[in-house]
Amino acid sequence: MYSPATAPAAPPALPTQNEIRLPASYYRIIDEVSPEFIGMTRIRYYAEKLNMLSLADREAARAVFADLAQKMVQLNASDLDMGGTGCNGYVWYRVDGFKRPEPEMGQPTLEETNLLLLSLLAPYQQEYLFSNFSHDFGYSIDVEDDVARRFRASVYLEDKQLALSVRMLPWKPRSLRSLGFHPIIERGFMFRYVRDGLTLLTGVTGSGKSTTLDAIVNANNENFEGHILVIAQPIEYMHTSKKCIVRHREVGTDVASFVDGMIQGLRQDPDIVVVGEMRDPETIAAAMEMADTGHKVFSTLHTGSAMETIDRIVAEYSPEEQDRIRYRLADVLRCVVSQKLLPAVGGGRVLAKEVLWLATPARAAIKNNNTHEIYQMMWEGREQGMITLEQDLLRLAHVGDITHETALSFANNKKRLLELMR
Repeated sequence: MYSPATAPAAPPALPTQNEIRLPASYYRIIDEVSPEFIGMTRIRYYAEKLNMLSLADREAARAVFADLAQKMVQLNASDLDMGGTGCNGYVWYRVDGFKRPEPEMGQPTLEETNLLLLSLLAPYQQEYLFSNFSHDFGYSIDVEDDVARRFRASVYLEDKQLALSVRMLPWKPRSLRSLGFHPIIERGFMFRYVRDGLTLLTGVTGSGKSTTLDAIVNANNENFEGHILVIAQPIEYMHTSKKCIVRHREVGTDVASFVDGMIQGLRQDPDIVVVGEMRDPETIAAAMEMADTGHKVFSTLHTGSAMETIDRIVAEYSPEEQDRIRYRLADVLRCVVSQKLLPAVGGGRVLAKEVLWLATPARAAIKNNNTHEIYQMMWEGREQGMITLEQDLLRLAHVGDITHETALSFANNKKRLLELMR
């Protein structure tokens, strides 16, 4: 517990014209904090005092953030950043892949931002932040016409101050057909046709993995009668049960870890299990176990190609275990999709993807540690629904969705793409 520093009575500091406007009680907290409190000590003090305020004051502060999030909708921005010293006192938005400050949204001070961001967290989430120096969470607001929009947020410390990164999620899932997968691959995503195995969606942050994953979940939700279990941190899109029961378990809120969620899931009778991210060997092993026991499993990895994905999974294990993991992965893996979002001609972004479907030759290549052969299998596998990233980039350039310069800058194998372009 902290006691406020004694100071002569004075009216609370008021925000200037260029600052966001929080309730007056927030500025009293700022005025009362001891200058000796810095870093996490100061953040903890703010949280303690903030949690003693009235619900009305805290709701008023959340309304300030709702205005900032509403601006994301107006700009069609994918991301928002604020807080910490790196933002220079501005709120930043990413539009069409480019991140820029938005001066009209005000210039909050570091103290205002600290209090505002703490207002978004429940006390148990604040404690997680204090212990881990970062916390990921989902956030919903009502926008125009009472349509709820959902956001994925991460609050963390930067230079002893709180900072926030927010990703705006689609307000409804895209149709699977709109993502341009080959019909064979679409069928492979569907429980009705392929009832087990592991499918991985990969790419860097912001490459559309969640959008594709939600499209797959929604397509299955509308296609067969069963049970879909979603384990994520945080929960992003909330699916409404249609033909399927769709249950959402958030790591840190509903279950302790991804591994616990999958172990418990074995007793919950799911048909499809969606694992938000395979972050460590324990999660990878549990996902392969789920697939091996007859479940259809989807998950994500931060890798840039199908070959890199396979090598990354194997490399998570010690050398003496790697042969065993190769064999097990080859048996359970069904499909790898590697994605990139590219700036489109005329604005916006367009999806480019690489697709590997695990037929017998690819399984043998994994077991024999010959993953370098897989690229050629995708290159020659159009009839099986496969495609390399370079082939898809050439297609997008030919139809005019992207420029040839963009295609080259995003290619994994620039030499192959140049050969295609000749």
